[in-house]
Amino acid sequence: MNPDFQRLMMDAARLTRSGNLQAATAAIQAALGGGVPAAAASKDLRDVIDVAAREVPDVARTFDDEAPPTPAGDAPDAGRFIAGSHGDASGHRDFKLYIPPGAGERPLPLVVMLHGCTQNPDDFAAGTAMNDAALAQGFFVLYPAQSQQMNPQRCWNWFKHNHQARGRGEPALLAGMTREVMARHAIDPSRVYVAGLSAGGAMAAILGDAYPDLYAAVGVHSGLAAGIATDLPSALGAMKGGGTTTRAAASGMPTIVFHGDADTTVHPGNGEQVITASVGTAAAVEVEHLKGTDGRATTRRVHRAPDGSVVAEHWLVHGVAHAWSGGSAQGSYTDAGGPDASAEMMRFFLEHPHRQAH
Repeated sequence: MNPDFQRLMMDAARLTRSGNLQAATAAIQAALGGGVPAAAASKDLRDVIDVAAREVPDVARTFDDEAPPTPAGDAPDAGRFIAGSHGDASGHRDFKLYIPPGAGERPLPLVVMLHGCTQNPDDFAAGTAMNDAALAQGFFVLYPAQSQQMNPQRCWNWFKHNHQARGRGEPALLAGMTREVMARHAIDPSRVYVAGLSAGGAMAAILGDAYPDLYAAVGVHSGLAAGIATDLPSALGAMKGGGTTTRAAASGMPTIVFHGDADTTVHPGNGEQVITASVGTAAAVEVEHLKGTDGRATTRRVHRAPDGSVVAEHWLVHGVAHAWSGGSAQGSYTDAGGPDASAEMMRFFLEHPHRQAH
């Protein structure tokens, strides 16, 4: 029996028992091929883009919110790292969710972390050490998993026109997954954020552009701006030399960008395009030249609104290639020598709650 069919039907049974009939119906439809026809999916969704393929352990195949807890560290109460799945009219994806100690006592922030190509949630969590930050500061972390059926290298399909707008494709699916986690757990709706690496960073930019009512701020690491490409050729062109966003006006979404200037996979000029798409070119800019304890230099540009508030930050890390700055060697595509992107993103995020919860 097809393992995906069997898994989806098991998900449908679990969702039916829990009373979530809409999600159960979506899972059954996905199992029966009620979504995109196989031929169309093969033509439209299987383009290979971004980094070279590499083998990483597959995500666990048992998905249940009551799964045994997996500690994030050696602390007596290190929280839980559970597996789950989400299905709706836009499709079906698995995920991992870090739940910090004390969850449920009060509403806590949520950070959605979108992995890069060839990665999976466990690999991305290990490399970014975001669960350790969540343990220390008290927030949830959601790691959606791209399906290898939807992209052979597990890239989010940021470069396809049907995955770039509100209410369509992967943005709709990821927004629905975010809302489902918010409904099941005590999440502060004014402090929901999204970040990603490479293809995940590009999809994070799209989510911030498409769902400003849901996400309060965005983190883009080694990624690309929303609308910078609509097909494979334009995506490859943007990755090679830095494209030009087609957005008519700045989104106003608070955004923090990290990019290495030695990145030969996604041109560093794309970081500037992400900032321009967020705040335009009129914001006042403060430039800082930073040097880490290991001697690695970073240029940090802080963009301020007319009232003096920070609306965007651009960290250009000198000498870093296509890798998460300050990351752990336990995960792929990381560079331990740069400033800690996870820590700086969280600082920026928590400084930018929604002014009004939606």
